[in-house]
Amino acid sequence: MRLFAAALALTSLTGVLATTAPAAAHDPAAAQAAVANPNRAKDAPRDQYRHPAETLAFFQVEPGMKVGEYAPGGGWYSRVLANYLNADGRLVGLFFTPEEGVFDEKAREGIRKSAAGFPAQVEGWTGRPAAQTAGLTLDGVTDADKGTFDRILVIRMMHNMMRWNFADSELKAMRDLLKPGGMLGVVQHRAKPTADGDYANGTKGYLRQDDVVGLVEAMGFELVGTSEINANPRDPANHAGGVWEMPPTLSSKNEALRPLGESDRMTLLFRKR
Repeated sequence: MRLFAAALALTSLTGVLATTAPAAAHDPAAAQAAVANPNRAKDAPRDQYRHPAETLAFFQVEPGMKVGEYAPGGGWYSRVLANYLNADGRLVGLFFTPEEGVFDEKAREGIRKSAAGFPAQVEGWTGRPAAQTAGLTLDGVTDADKGTFDRILVIRMMHNMMRWNFADSELKAMRDLLKPGGMLGVVQHRAKPTADGDYANGTKGYLRQDDVVGLVEAMGFELVGTSEINANPRDPANHAGGVWEMPPTLSSKNEALRPLGESDRMTLLFRKR
């Protein structure tokens, strides 16, 4: 608990709040327990770089909320959320719109299959009952889904939305899902402010923070605050092969990068306007 309190204190010093957000009933003890759960043993080595408990606190995620996780992938954050949300809470995996032009027929089938299998997958990972979890492709949003989500988290995925040219439509769909005043949390690999457009267009994994803020605000959100929780000033963010040269991928096999940790990341919180 002392470590968690210290991290929050550091955040208050290093974060740049755009507005003062009201206090939420985030449960630090439950977040720490979620992170420490043995079902995350293989995930734990990355905690020192990804700060999941502190990130949930900044995003004001409460245990009883309905939370959407965009593009869950291998489930690193799914396991944290499944452990943290209580029986009144609901975890929903939000999957890419399959019919976007970037996906072929096989990929579209895989996306729909992943969404349908997400509840059982989470149950297998964490023991959270499948009935407390759902999977939804963003082209499958119904009127009953709209306006029912408290939070949606987009973790290290904005670059894919940008390079595949569907960030606007995906963000609009997420906005529809959020309740009035619901919030969108974003963690994203951060390019240098001076990075040129060809480097910071998503193809290298890095985006400029001002570009992300401008895009999300244009899609009907207002910036609540920013934090340096997931910052890493040691990352030069100029790798020819993109962010994947950094750990944990180390695509270029450059061992000199291993001690640097993971990528420099922005952490942003937006409210539905």
